[in-house]
Amino acid sequence: MSPERKRLTREESRQQTRDRLLAAAAELFTERGVNGTSVEQIAERAGYSRGAFYGNFEDKNALVAELLQHRTRRELEEVRAVTEDAASFADALDKLRVWNRDRARHLPEWLALRMELVLHALRNEELRPLLAERELLARNAHAGGLEQAFAARGVTSPADPAFLALIVHALEDGLLIQRLLAPEGIPGDVVVDAFDLLLQSWTALAQRGAQGGDRDAQPAVTAVTADPAGHSADTSATPDV
Repeated sequence: MSPERKRLTREESRQQTRDRLLAAAAELFTERGVNGTSVEQIAERAGYSRGAFYGNFEDKNALVAELLQHRTRRELEEVRAVTEDAASFADALDKLRVWNRDRARHLPEWLALRMELVLHALRNEELRPLLAERELLARNAHAGGLEQAFAARGVTSPADPAFLALIVHALEDGLLIQRLLAPEGIPGDVVVDAFDLLLQSWTALAQRGAQGGDRDAQPAVTAVTADPAGHSADTSATPDV
């Protein structure tokens, strides 16, 4: 005899409903776009009524907001899980290569959904702060990784880690778009290749600075942190996307 099925608590049942609605919305947003998807379609795909949707989300924007947060948390958790047992930084990069290759197999769906959510948030002023918060969370994770990498190499970051993290994060989006457009010529782990190259370059720059031999290079680092008007930027603050 099969074991009796565990009865869900009210809170567990509610969370299951929300999870199914989020999953259904993610599928439909990928297929049709956010604006091309209705609340009724999301509820139907999840197997619920329109009333169930509004029992969990105020409107479609509220669902988009939670989906943005959910995807960010899940991706950060996946990366931490992949790298937490790494024996060295090189081992961590190898593990990240495997993770990125696996993600590349689902890149059309993954990137389409990300772009849809970003575009929808940019078009809706009330969602922009949430998008900025989501991007800041991702950039902070990059900054933390960079600081650890520099510390392991015995050097000080050649620029504000938040600024370097912004470069890495923006480069990741661009590389993934290029990978989607030309998959035959760009490897699935191209993001890790780019990060590794940048890190080697920044480490060399930091080492020259420590040896006092980068007098010519240092102004270039300062220049990229200045605003277009020529005023010195406050590099202690992470720029908004």
